[in-house]
Amino acid sequence: MQILVVISSTDPEIKWNAVRLGNFLLNQNEEVTIFLNGPAADLYEGDSESFPIREQAKIFALSEGVLAA
Repeated sequence: MQILVVISSTDPEIKWNAVRLGNFLLNQNEEVTIFLNGPAADLYEGDSESFPIREQAKIFALSEGVLAA
């Protein structure tokens, strides 16, 4: 199945959880695209020890997930 996750929030927790969801779906052998809309286009803004967005995004990209903006 092809799945599209749209992120339009600048909240770091929302971005982190959305990418984690994408990674979970990739592990279930789904085809996943994450679309960054508007202010969420800067995916790494808000990356922190509490919400390691960059780490999750790296796993997503290495697992053949697609990031689009």
